[in-house]
Amino acid sequence: MDVARGDAIDFDPGAIPLPQVTKNTAGYPLRPGMDWVDLFVGSEGTLGVVTEARLRLLPAAKAVLGGVVFFTSDDQAIDFVELSRSQAAPPMIEYMDANSLAMLRGRYSDIPANAAAAILIEQELESDDDPELDRWLERIEGSGALSEGSWFALSAADRERFRQFRHALPELVNDTVRRSGALKMNTDYAVPFARNREMLACYRRRLDEEFPGRYVIFGHIGDAHVHVNLFSSPDNPRHATDLLLEFARQAVAFGGTVSAEHGLGKRKAHLLKLQYTEEQLEAMRAVKRRLDPQDILGRGTLFGA
Repeated sequence: MDVARGDAIDFDPGAIPLPQVTKNTAGYPLRPGMDWVDLFVGSEGTLGVVTEARLRLLPAAKAVLGGVVFFTSDDQAIDFVELSRSQAAPPMIEYMDANSLAMLRGRYSDIPANAAAAILIEQELESDDDPELDRWLERIEGSGALSEGSWFALSAADRERFRQFRHALPELVNDTVRRSGALKMNTDYAVPFARNREMLACYRRRLDEEFPGRYVIFGHIGDAHVHVNLFSSPDNPRHATDLLLEFARQAVAFGGTVSAEHGLGKRKAHLLKLQYTEEQLEAMRAVKRRLDPQDILGRGTLFGA
């Protein structure tokens, strides 16, 4: 089967209302006349196997500003994210919480001692003297950031150092899990941007109550999509799974999704019913039966055994 962008499906799959989020990979985004490419992409291998793809690449930016901006509170960090999105729409806005920074300080001694949150940004520019640079300085200084202790770069080498800083956190998380014998459990939930602050506060409050000091929160806060990683005792994993299920229900109650980017697979397939009605799930199963009538592909993925 050869499909191209713009090729509409040749059957009516029904229509499923989707969450108003930047990213959603939970189930199939069904609607009449939808694109074949949109149906296959994100279907977790349940509808077909992609054997060849042709991609269209965008030209590289002429210049890029990179930054790691530190704050003394989550509220200041969220204020900065909201301002940045409304005025500049940078392609990357990432978040690290206080526990993340505490974990990173062993490698990066220049993290300010009073920093309780960090926002990592990248902004495409027309040149190294683009007037947008001055506007970013105004945003940072006006947001209560620890501007003197924050890091900024225009060179590719320095931006790579910032990326290494960002990637060091999941490495340290995995190292902590290996050394401690804990179970790492995580989330992939996203909410509408208007509920970004509330969802982060919910995570923080409940994690401090149930797993104080045994979690980190980081990720794509510009998309209202941060990841909780909590370190659970292997003797009582139910404590963690119950809390993550509570978070999933809260994300859906806020109009969000139980899977923003990684998919549900088999282990998290049970979350799909939190987001969709049984009628909507049956519409997805009908598409699965139409394209894979013998249930060969991804058996148990998304819809369970």
